[in-house]
Amino acid sequence: MIRRAGAGTHRGRWSRHRAPGKSGTWSGKRGHYGLVNEEIPNQSPPRVDVDEFSDNAPLVDSVKRHDAEWALDSLVEVGRLVGSGQFQIWAELANTNPPELVAYDRYGARIDEVRYHPAYHEIIARAFAHGAHSSAWRDPGPGAHVARAACFMLFAQVEPGHACPVSMTYSAVPALRAEPALAAKWEPLITRNGYDPKLARADEKPGAIFGMAMTERQGGSDVRANTTTARPLCAGGRGNEYLLDGQKWFCSAPMSDGFLVLAQAEEGLSCFLVPRVLDDGSRNAFHLERLKDKLGNRSNASAEIELSDTIGLMVGEPGRGVATIIEMVNHTRLDCTLGTAAGMRQAAAEATWHAEHRSAFGRLLVDQPLMTNVLADLCIESEAATTVAIRLARAYDVDASDSEKRFRRIATAIIKYWVCKRGPLHAYEALECLGGNGYCETFPLARRYREQPVMSIWEGSGNVMCLDVLRAIARERESLEAFLEEVELAKGGDRLLDEHVSKLRKDLDDRLRSDDQAQIELQARSVVEDLALALQASLLVRFAPPYVADAFCAGRLGPERGLQFGSLPRWVDHRSVVQRGGSRAA
Repeated sequence: MIRRAGAGTHRGRWSRHRAPGKSGTWSGKRGHYGLVNEEIPNQSPPRVDVDEFSDNAPLVDSVKRHDAEWALDSLVEVGRLVGSGQFQIWAELANTNPPELVAYDRYGARIDEVRYHPAYHEIIARAFAHGAHSSAWRDPGPGAHVARAACFMLFAQVEPGHACPVSMTYSAVPALRAEPALAAKWEPLITRNGYDPKLARADEKPGAIFGMAMTERQGGSDVRANTTTARPLCAGGRGNEYLLDGQKWFCSAPMSDGFLVLAQAEEGLSCFLVPRVLDDGSRNAFHLERLKDKLGNRSNASAEIELSDTIGLMVGEPGRGVATIIEMVNHTRLDCTLGTAAGMRQAAAEATWHAEHRSAFGRLLVDQPLMTNVLADLCIESEAATTVAIRLARAYDVDASDSEKRFRRIATAIIKYWVCKRGPLHAYEALECLGGNGYCETFPLARRYREQPVMSIWEGSGNVMCLDVLRAIARERESLEAFLEEVELAKGGDRLLDEHVSKLRKDLDDRLRSDDQAQIELQARSVVEDLALALQASLLVRFAPPYVADAFCAGRLGPERGLQFGSLPRWVDHRSVVQRGGSRAA
């Protein structure tokens, strides 16, 4: 029997019985979760007041492995914060009370503001307080990006919408460094840990938030088709002021203090820093036309904007806007992978928690073989995503070797494509484990199911990622070799992986020798999928318990693999996989 006391407004007692034919009951006082002073048979208790970091063995192991053990105490603190009942209430309120556009004040003056529910500000303030946006830049060193990645994942696991501005603020730093004078002014503001939602001069606030605006309605991913123009106020050139005119189809977090924007200067497409409030305290011309009505990511505002004589300062070389902003893009792609892995962890934890506490046909769901198979498959997918995401984050640290830099150039796109593609399917399967409850918006997995697709779409959808990989291979074969060298560190550890890598190398050689570019592109997704699976399998073979690595290789590479979650071979140690990768607090 397990007795667990809740906290806050939903204090109660949970008793779980494993005896066949019996199920647990939850009783408690009326509170946020609708608990009443009566027993509710065979319902799972709310999964609250847990340590989301310490209970996540794959994440803990990855943090230790990649030189960030020094951050364990702070990550435990974050894990307890995001696992609290209060934080979950904030997450629900921020998503059920989406942001609203306030274009004009009561007198008719244009103010172009977005108003958020207070719960959103509570969440993002705590993410900033713990350095989810800046710690890797403020205290660089071995494992700095790993510690920051784990912190970011913990916050994104419970409330993903706020993670968008957190990620863009983190990612703006390397792009701003292309213009040292601007970086000297803005980086100290970005790396502060304070948060204030009001529009004011950035240097008068406890911290600065960044966004970006690249895409336009006629171009989408083809940013070179942008029509927004930039004309110099004076001499023009790097670091100087321009006036921008045009429209942007997607601008996420429009209440940010600064934005990186692409516009056509005389020399070609260039990158500009657009402050929301100017140095004299007046508001820049930054008109919010409407907010997007999105499938998910509801707590975060995304806007269509119009720039009209809007002041922007050129960042980097004129005509080299894509090359300048690509560092921001790469770091946000890393965060797409981290955010998806965080969502997988939430999904696996909620599914296993439910199965540990819910009975059907005389026994707990988790003890029923087919459900155990499904849960084990969800857990190994989650562990593979977490393991590869944290490994990728380590390659972004300041001590990265030339080989590491080559590895991350190609690995970022490969892993972003595959992990983010797996996210929605994983969320759906976990949702189904909860049955009808999972399909209800009052449970977190419905929100997660709607959230996961944005990670694949944001910063380059699937085809864009795969074509980026092909271009990287064609331009710098050394990046592919660095990637494969990492994979082959597991050589001899698993027969299925060795066979997969051998076939992969042959296929790559055949494709690279081909002159038929159309045929190469036609198979790009298959190539990237094989590369991603090879890296995930290699990491698990080297670092995960054998029962996890064996299950992954058999379920993803072997002849017994299936097309749906829950198709792991019968010889897999399903129960051990679930105990490691599920909700350990269960």
